[in-house]
Formats: sequence, C-alpha cells, structure tokens
Amino acid sequence: MKKGFRLKLFLIMIIFALIISLSIAIINQNRIMEQLKENNQFQIEQIEGVLAHSLQTIDKAYRYFDADTAKRMEGNTNYLLDLYDKNPNFSNWDFEGLKATLGMDIYIIDENNVISHSSLKRDIGVDFEDCCSTLATILNERRASGKFYHDGMDIDQGNGKITKYSYMATEDKKYIIELGYNLQDGEIFNSFSFLQVANEMEKQYPLINEITIYNIGGIPFGKDNGSDGITGNRKTALKEALETNKIVEVIDNWTGKSSVHRFVPFESDFDTGQTKDKIIEIVYNDDELQASLKESRKVFLIQLGIILFITFILSLFISKLVSKPMYLAFHDSLTGLKNRAAFEEILTKEITKKPDDTMALIMFDLDNFKLVNDYFGHDYGDKLLKLVGNKLKLTIGNDNTVFRLGGDEFVVVMPSSNLVKAEQLANNILDSLETLFVEHETYKSINITASIGIVLAPEHGEDLETLYKKADIAMYESKEKGKNQYYIYKGNKNDAS
Repeated sequence: MKKGFRLKLFLIMIIFALIISLSIAIINQNRIMEQLKENNQFQIEQIEGVLAHSLQTIDKAYRYFDADTAKRMEGNTNYLLDLYDKNPNFSNWDFEGLKATLGMDIYIIDENNVISHSSLKRDIGVDFEDCCSTLATILNERRASGKFYHDGMDIDQGNGKITKYSYMATEDKKYIIELGYNLQDGEIFNSFSFLQVANEMEKQYPLINEITIYNIGGIPFGKDNGSDGITGNRKTALKEALETNKIVEVIDNWTGKSSVHRFVPFESDFDTGQTKDKIIEIVYNDDELQASLKESRKVFLIQLGIILFITFILSLFISKLVSKPMYLAFHDSLTGLKNRAAFEEILTKEITKKPDDTMALIMFDLDNFKLVNDYFGHDYGDKLLKLVGNKLKLTIGNDNTVFRLGGDEFVVVMPSSNLVKAEQLANNILDSLETLFVEHETYKSINITASIGIVLAPEHGEDLETLYKKADIAMYESKEKGKNQYYIYKGNKNDAS
C-alpha cells in the first residue's frame, strides 16, 4: 500500500513539475524566437535607413554642389531653341556634332510624346505614352507651361546609368527639347554613390539577396538593360508603395528561390523635380533566421531533455523522502489501514457531501485480544492485527473503507448504504474473522471473536462525534449480549449519547 501511495505521489509531483518546467521552457523558447524575428526585422529596417540616408545625401550634394549643371543645361536648351527658330527641320540638324559641342545627349519629343530625333539613335522611336505613362503626363504639363525644368537623378533606360534630364518646350509647343547629362561618371556621384552603399549592404548582411533602387516608372538605377523594368506582382507592389507611400511586401522568386521583396517608398527633401520619388526594393531571405531558429529549437530540445531528467530524479527523490511521513499521517503503520485522522476527515467529508443520503457506520473490536498479548506476547498481538487488517480489506468491498482507530478497534464507513447492507456486511465480517481465527491454532485456543456495533446517518446522528459515540455504545451492547455478534443502535439522532 505504501508503494502505491508513493507511486501516486511521484506521478503527481512529476506531472506538476513537468507542467511548470514545460511552461517556463516553452515561454522562454517563444521569447527567443520572437527576439530572433525582431532582430531580423531590425536589420532590415537598419538597411532601409542607411539606403534612405544615402539617397538623401547624394540629392543634397547635387543641390548644393552641382547647381552649375542645371545652369549649363538651361543655357544649352536656349541655344537649341534658338537653333530651332532658325532651322525647325530637325532632319537637317547634326545631332552628333551638337552632342560633342554641348557635352550632353539631345532628345526631340514630338506632340505624341515620341522621341522623333536624338543624338542616341537607339532611343529614336521611344513612345513615352506606351512605356512611361506617368512621365508622359508630366511631359504634357511641362509642354503646356513652356518653362525650363530639370530633374535630379534619373535613369538612362538604354544602359541603366544615372542621368540628369532637363525639359523645355519649343515656343510653338510642337516639341520638347530634352537634354541628358551623365552623372554616374562625375565626382559627386562617385563620392556619394548609393549604388555602392547598396552593394556593401548586400555583402555585409547574409539575409540580403539584392537591393535595387527604382524610379517612378519602375526602371532600376545602375542596371544593364534597365529598360526591361520591373514586371508581374512586383510591379504591382511597387505601384502600390508609390501610391500609398507605405511599405509593401510580396513573395516572389529570386534566382529560382522564394524570397521576400520589400518595396520602401522614398521621397527626397532636396530634389524638387519629378525624380524626387523613388522606390527601394530589398530582396531578402530568411535562411539565417531559419538556421537560428533551428539551432534554437535544438538547444530547446536539449534543455528540455535535461529538465525532464532532472525533474524525474528530483520527483523520485522527493516522493521517496516525503511519501513515508505523508503516508503515516493517514495510515496505520502496523496494518496499512487508514488511521483515525483519515477516519475523521473522510467521515466528515461524506456527511457534508451527502447530508440527506443514508450512510452506515460499523464499529468493532476483538474480544479477548488482551489475552493474546498476555499469553504469547505483543509480537503475536501485532501479527494478529495484521491478519485481521488483511482479511478486512478482502471482506468490506471496494465501495467501503476500513480504518484502524487504535489497539484492536476497527471501523468501517459505508457511504450511500442502508441497514440491510450494513447487517449483511457485519455478518460477513464475523464469518471471515471466525474463519481466520480457526485457521491459526495459536489464536483458536483463546476464543477470539468480534463484537460489532452499527449506526446509521442521519437516523442516529449527523456529525462525527455523535455517530462515533453511538456506534461505540452499540458495540458494547453486543458484548453485553454475549459477543461474536452485531448490535444496531436503538434510538434516533435526538437521543442523548
């Protein structure tokens, strides 16, 4: 019985310890995973900040240190407008010679926003209405105003190089003269190159696959064959980022592998032209994050295994250490039956739990037990009590509980019972004990029997003290009547005990 109690205690302790340990371990693991994800996101945001600062810096540099370029472009534009007044037939112009003289590329944009003539033959025939609707709208506005405009950094769609463009309509508004000036080979760009910063970010952070800066038309800066632009759901995301001025993320393929494409809108504080808006695309993977999470899970499983092992050992040790005193607090050390403390607790609980339910209490002791101790010694008396305890466990049934109150006094609590069942069990107890005593010659010679008293609740009482006293009275009545029998208490709960 002690082993069963210790096993129950061990299981309760280990379950409790496991719940606490697992809860702490899981909470800690979740916290670590969240920190890893936050760190990953923090790195992305840091990269965004560095790139945005780089773009602001180069725009600021051009504004304060390259004002002469805009003046030169305006002067060259006026020169070409004067030439147009003298010779409006562009077919007669020497565009290659003019480019060499002015140091800038020349584009003539007709009323349909198509490049009709240019110093770059590859650009002749480019239709802005078809390829760049946003720019076409801006061209119409600038054509109508007739003023000189110059933008900041833009892209030569033929080679992806960073180029500055200016625009001014002819007086008759039939054409727009556009000039292009290569910034990428200049000292300012080389000193503040955002392309170099992006390249360094790609090398510095393993989670970054690629960084690209786009103009409002979705054309990438510094990329060969830039006229191909951006397509598919990435183009949709880019437009959404431009329109909402909010960061947009989509999942797409990068070199055959699924990656996150993050589109970050940027607006320059120093570029007042149509090129002030740009989009930063950061293509990143979660390989490093997944590796960290995998390592974290591995550490978690190792820690969990250690916790489980320590929990098992501690629970085993503590249960072994405290099970005996806890067991003895409610059990008789000699017979293994529940003791008086357990009797008082269980009987009180049964009375409180089912106050209107009939319950029986059977109390008995062993007649002539003192003679066993006197004639054969206390060892034989203890042996007899153990035998009686074992016999009672087999006799009372699973629904009832037997207690040893002390000495040779025993009591059986029968929840949800009645007088008929109580009498039947009393007879069974007398018969089983008589068989026990007959089987052992030592005790047979002393004529040991049992005297039983029976009380019912609530008929004879509604509290522990009353029921105990009346059961004790009934037990002694059975002794008076000749022993080896049971006696039912006569009276009711209002009788004085």
